[in-house]
Formats: sequence, C-alpha cells, structure tokens
Amino acid sequence: MSAAMTDRIWTAALIVIGDEILSGRTQDKNIAQLATWLNVQGIRLGEVRVVADREEAIVEAVNILRARNDYVFTTGGIGPTHDDITVDSIAAALGVPVIVHPKARAILESYYETRGGLTDARLRMARVPEGGELIENRMSGAPGIRIGNIFIMAGVPHIAAAMLDSLTGTLEGGLPVVSATLGCWVGESEVADILGDVERAHDGVAIGSYPFFREGRTGANFVVRATDTAAVDACIADLADRLRRTGREPVTGGI
Repeated sequence: MSAAMTDRIWTAALIVIGDEILSGRTQDKNIAQLATWLNVQGIRLGEVRVVADREEAIVEAVNILRARNDYVFTTGGIGPTHDDITVDSIAAALGVPVIVHPKARAILESYYETRGGLTDARLRMARVPEGGELIENRMSGAPGIRIGNIFIMAGVPHIAAAMLDSLTGTLEGGLPVVSATLGCWVGESEVADILGDVERAHDGVAIGSYPFFREGRTGANFVVRATDTAAVDACIADLADRLRRTGREPVTGGI
C-alpha cells in the first residue's frame, strides 16, 4: 500500500437539522460534541451545514456532503411529531422506501410498556430508510440509524452523546481507540465540573460518565478514551488526583 493511501485523512460532515436552530431559539451543542468525538476516533470534521425542516433542503445537503466525505452525521428531526422528517428525507435522498424496523419497534414497545404504551406517534421513531441498521441509545430507547456512510442521530445533545458512545471505535479509517476506567462512589453531578476541566486539559481525550445506583449508594464509572495509551494514562492519573483532592477515593478499573 502506498504512503499516500495509508496517510490519507478520513473526513466527516455534520448536517444540523431544525428550524429552531436557524431561528436562534435553540443553540446547537452537537457541533463541538461531534468534533471532539471524531478527533478521538482519528477522523476530521471537515464541514457543517445547518438546514431547515424541509425535505428538499435535507436531500440536497445529504447528497452533496455524502459524496465528498467518508461519513455524514445528521442531528435532529427523528422524534415522534409530524415535523420530524429526517428519516423520510434521507430515504428520499437515497431513493429507498421507509420501513418500520422490527428491532426498533421491539425496543420502543419495551421502553414504553410502563410509560403509556407504544402510540402511533411513538411508533414513528421505529421508522428507518430500508437497509438501515440501528445505533444503540441507552438514554431514551429510540435508536439512531446507520445507513451506508450516513449516521442519523438525535438532536438532544445528551442523547446524541449516548449514540456516539455506542459507535466509538467502530468507524473504518479511524485510529484504534484505547480506554481505561475509573470508578468512584459519587453523584455524577457533583463532579461534572471536574470531568469537564480534566477533559479540556487533555487534548484528544474524551471522558464518558456512567452513573449507577447500587447497594443503596450512588456512584459512577468514568471511561477515558483516546487513540494514544499515554494520553489515556495521563488523563486517568489527573482525574484520580483531582477526585482524591475532594476527599473521594477513585477505584482503578471501575466499580
């Protein structure tokens, strides 16, 4: 294989979908979040486009950006309401029908079993362009979708983050991702500032936080990921030190 092929930079584009972003009612947080996550994967975010909730605008953006990037991510417009048209628009861009994905339907039936049941509106979130695969969503049940080199994700930042987390290390062209875990008996919200400070202090590193309630106590496991083992080790050491300075004892390897 030639040096040119092995050294080529893999790129991604993001399409932010939603009238509320363009009107200024909602400020987008997914651009920075995706850029940081892609950096950890060794993939460059090359361009971002913000489009309205209009099928022709989404179709145009998808077809232009997927042709000149290795990957295209979309955020927004996959909820249960009539103006959530992202799935239909991407299906139109690809020239495929929309189907109800059986596994997505089963996930939603289980999630809403104790939340009022699976209504017609909620069933909309099981619709995918034919040929699409599901992206796990541990936060709210409704999955994201991968079809070809397109990744269709939620607009709500913490739900998009959960979908990205399930994709970590799976994209071709990215560098291998290494990780390490630190556990602590602490409420996630109590150390949110520490987590943010540590992540910002270590370039190319992402920290995932996974709270739990066990043995009558609240705790969290923090997973540090990067493409460089030394960077992960340095970040873990820094996080452990800062937790100790607050009087908390971190547990190497997680709880």
